[in-house]
Amino acid sequence: MKKFAALALAAVLTLSTLAGCSRKMSGTVATDGSTSMEDVIGALGEAFQNENSGVTFTYNPTGSGSGIQAVQEGRCDIGLSSRNLKDEEIAGGLTATVLALDGIAVIVHPDNPVSDLDVDTIAKLYTGEITNWKDVGGTDAEIVLIGREAGSGTRDGFESIIDAEGKCQYRQELTSTGNVVTAVSQNPDAIGYASLSSLSDSVKALSVGGVAPSEATVKDGSYPIQRPFVLVTKADTSLSEAAQAFFDFATSPNAAELISKAGAVPAN
Repeated sequence: MKKFAALALAAVLTLSTLAGCSRKMSGTVATDGSTSMEDVIGALGEAFQNENSGVTFTYNPTGSGSGIQAVQEGRCDIGLSSRNLKDEEIAGGLTATVLALDGIAVIVHPDNPVSDLDVDTIAKLYTGEITNWKDVGGTDAEIVLIGREAGSGTRDGFESIIDAEGKCQYRQELTSTGNVVTAVSQNPDAIGYASLSSLSDSVKALSVGGVAPSEATVKDGSYPIQRPFVLVTKADTSLSEAAQAFFDFATSPNAAELISKAGAVPAN
């Protein structure tokens, strides 16, 4: 009798263990922030959700500043930023993990004859020191400056790299990378900037100082206008099981190919 009871108990424990091993992960992973990270985070979220059908993954493209604020206020699990955190944000309890590197391409209309500018000349264009395309090898036309809105990680990265923070004389300030690409594609006299991962044939990416923007030139550091793609979390708050699983997947070497295909350079 005792032997039968022991066998029965062992069977129950085995079934319980198997049930635990086969338990599907459930829950939600809410991300919020950088519009430039749309392709990268979309690819990672789709792959993660395909492997974890019980998890709902969401991405809210509000811009880097809004995403950082959202994670700080507990309105999302992971914030997405296309700039490094500021000292005050780190002091406020946030942690940044670099997911990938991204080149910021300087873009013009395909019909624009200009193909290369150096960083100093780009700064002079955006601060209004140079206002006509003929002065940089283009046609006799006023330069139309297009960029992102205040709080955008792309704008912050671009302006800091060309040393023109708060000095740019924008004609249009748009709320997403896609909107900048569209606006430049529709105006032969426009210049803008956009994440390398967001480029299309509707615009032309300029070389900067003779170096074309590409995954290879971002990775080797030769392309000068580049910034990080960052996952932002609270330093003193643990992620949910689902959110932690996504974070671990996204920052693992297994995600590198997905990040590359989305147009960015994986950090791992």
